[in-house]
Order: sequence, then C-alpha cells, then structure tokens
Amino acid sequence: MNIDLLSTEEIPPWFSYPKDFLCALQSGLRDVGAWQILDGKWLRVRHEGLKKRFPDRDLVPFARRLDCDDVACWDSKSSPSVEVVHDFSAPGWEERDSYPSFQAWLLAAQEESEGYDD
Repeated sequence: MNIDLLSTEEIPPWFSYPKDFLCALQSGLRDVGAWQILDGKWLRVRHEGLKKRFPDRDLVPFARRLDCDDVACWDSKSSPSVEVVHDFSAPGWEERDSYPSFQAWLLAAQEESEGYDD
C-alpha cells in the first residue's frame, strides 16, 4: 500500500521525513488508536491550513486525532521533536504536547490506544 506524502517541492527546506517514520509507514502503519496518519489530499489540506492558522510556526503535519482537532507535526523550531497542536485554536493556545522523537510519539500513541475503541 502506497502512501502519498508531501513532495520535496511541498516541504520546507529544513525538513526531511525521519527514517523511522518512513520505515513505520513501509511496515503498514496507518492508524494508532485515535490517531490517523495523514496522506494525499487531507495531508495537503491540513498542511496548508496550519500555515494559514499559525503563520508564526513552520509545521509539517503527519497525523491527526479522530476524536478532536489535535495534529501531530514536526516544527522547524524543535525538529526532530514531535509537537502536538490543537488545530483551529487561537495562535498561542495551540500547544498540546511535545515528544522528543517520532518513536516517542508513536510509543505514547500506542499506549494511549489500548483504551481507545474505534
């Protein structure tokens, strides 16, 4: 199964997808509990929307929560850390959580998913 990520023309110059993220996708990762990996049209819609809603941040999203407006992203100010932002909130109020790496975010999402019922 192929996943349609942002191309080199669409991502900011500071960013490249972490190898552990790409390996997880190649292994079939798509959903983790309430989290859904973004791709294709919805990845691009969310990426463009975040740029408009949070113009002071340079975010590259990769997952969204299905039960709220939280989005997991890489941020130019903290990459390779993963920042979870609450989309559609007022700028300055969006910060929800931070993880030192994609693997740390994935572990937390997997632990959290144990209590999640699709």
